Order: sequence, then C-alpha cells, then structure tokens
Amino acid sequence: MTREPPYTLEILRLAASLPLETGLEGADGTGEARSPTCGSRMTTMVRTEDGRIAAIAQSVTACAYGQASAALLQRWAPGRLTAEVIVMRAAVKAWLEGRGELPQGYEALRPVQERSGRHGAVLLPFDALLAALKEKA
Repeated sequence: MTREPPYTLEILRLAASLPLETGLEGADGTGEARSPTCGSRMTTMVRTEDGRIAAIAQSVTACAYGQASAALLQRWAPGRLTAEVIVMRAAVKAWLEGRGELPQGYEALRPVQERSGRHGAVLLPFDALLAALKEKA
C-alpha cells in the first residue's frame, strides 16, 4: 500500500508564500509560541487600530503545515478582533480533533487532520498571535 506524501502541492505553495520580512514597524505587541510536540517556533508581531488587527508579521520556524497555517492566518487576521482569533483557533482545533467542520478558507490543511503529531504546528500561529495581542493589552 502506498502512503500519501506528507505535504500536498497546495500546502507547499502556501508555505512558500510567507513573506520574507519578519519585522513590523510600529508593532504594539510581540508574542512567541513553541509546539512541544514538534518543536516548531513562531514569533508574531502585531499592530492594532481601533481594537482590530491592522497588520501582523511572523517569523516562522516550522514544518510546511505550520508554515501553511501561518500563511493562511496572515491573510485572514487583518481587520479581526481578538475574540474572532480566539473563535477561529477553537474552530480549527475542534476540526483537527474531529469535532467540527473545517473553517472556510482553511481547506488546504485538510491532509493534516490525520497527522496528529502536526496539529500543534497548525495551532501555533494562533497561539503566537494571541500572545502578541495579550502583550499589547
């Protein structure tokens, strides 16, 4: 029996789409997170305006799943409130655990659901962003 490759072309494209610039001028907060299951690390800088995320920048040291998740979050987060980030993280976590639907816009991550050792890397961008937002508060 042939096993599927660990990464799809779509996941690799997302991972490669992360901006090379990892700094953010005028950042309000910086947060760091590390996955104990795979060792992935992320640092996120955030700038907010009127309580909403205006911009984020990420420094990502992770597998392609973590990088793809970071790329999706970077696209999704601007304009969002902290509460929306918390709800999205919970939705992604529930889906990873087989308890909910895959959030719209995150379809590329479908293959990671069967790889429980990589779930932490997928949630890592949310954790780093929430840490940055908490520091800002």
